[in-house]
Amino acid sequence: MLAVHGEHVRSGRIASQQVGESRGAYRGDHPAALGGRRDAFADMFSCQASPPPDWEQVFVLEGRQMIWPGNGRPGQAPAPTGTDVAELGAADVPQMLDLVARTQPGPFWPRTRELGTYLGIRDGGRLVAMAGERLRPPGWTEISAVCTAPEARGRGHAARLISALVARVLARNERPFLHVAETNTGAIALYERLGFASRKHVTFRGFRTP
Repeated sequence: MLAVHGEHVRSGRIASQQVGESRGAYRGDHPAALGGRRDAFADMFSCQASPPPDWEQVFVLEGRQMIWPGNGRPGQAPAPTGTDVAELGAADVPQMLDLVARTQPGPFWPRTRELGTYLGIRDGGRLVAMAGERLRPPGWTEISAVCTAPEARGRGHAARLISALVARVLARNERPFLHVAETNTGAIALYERLGFASRKHVTFRGFRTP
């Protein structure tokens, strides 16, 4: 499966994208944290191709792809969204990046939010949970960057955010899917309770590229 990061909204190059085959690679530019320098990052999801020799491997992670049932209905009623769920915009990027740095949900860059809708929950004005849309293969939308600050866990924030996103995706006559690390058993259990089903194993490989 393909992953998408950074300033690829306008400049990224997609090599392939297939939910059904769960394999692919992506390369896109993103601004570096220091000095305005531009780096590049590539993800390869269950892709057997060998990366170029000048790509530096950053991580390897075993995980799974989970998809929404084909009948479009969850296994149980979705969690109530609540009035505290708000759409995030450009002004929220600093808090989004701070939350990502504290929770490590996966690669997320300053312009990742431009890929789709990102929703968040605040506590005392501070962003404590978020989730959003990333990959958009035909007929599908990936739910990604699901994260909750440690001090705000156990309150059902992730369930409300995912339920709100699922409702938006289904309203477009698309099916939601997501990826999760095999070691994240708590998240897998939550996704199953919300109605997602495991489809297949995937291996995530991340590379820093010239």
